[in-house]
Amino acid sequence: MTSALSTTNSTTAKNDAADSDHGTAVAPVTETTLITTQGKTSIADVVVEKIAGMATREISGVYQLGGGAARAFGAIREKIPGQAESLSQGVSVEVGERQAAVDLDITVEYGVEIGELTKAVRRNVINAIERMTSLEVTEVNIVVLDVHVPSDDDNAEPADARVE
Repeated sequence: MTSALSTTNSTTAKNDAADSDHGTAVAPVTETTLITTQGKTSIADVVVEKIAGMATREISGVYQLGGGAARAFGAIREKIPGQAESLSQGVSVEVGERQAAVDLDITVEYGVEIGELTKAVRRNVINAIERMTSLEVTEVNIVVLDVHVPSDDDNAEPADARVE
């Protein structure tokens, strides 16, 4: 996969010639979209987490993000007036100056082919982060924590107890 990160080396032929005469090498100054001679742009982890969370939710077959405890906490938080679902629930990232790594915890819908689903999620997350931030995504690790089955949503009465 190619990165959206663009680089330019700014060393002159004059410096190269001078350095070869003296036997010492000067490291070229590398410019990227986020680090330029005019300043540096830093992207907070939470920004990349939200992008990854939204990109994951766009894929059909992903039921939700996060493990049981995170989902329970999120359900409580959503009941508080003015609070919305956390876009970064189930997402953790490491963000450097030029690269990002993403870890996702997901629950999938019953019946989806998990290998194909995770390929689609990975592709969508990488494309979204690289397009929006110019960071190179080094890896997207996905843990499938659960499979959601339609009967999980039923609020049916519990079956008769086997013992009284």
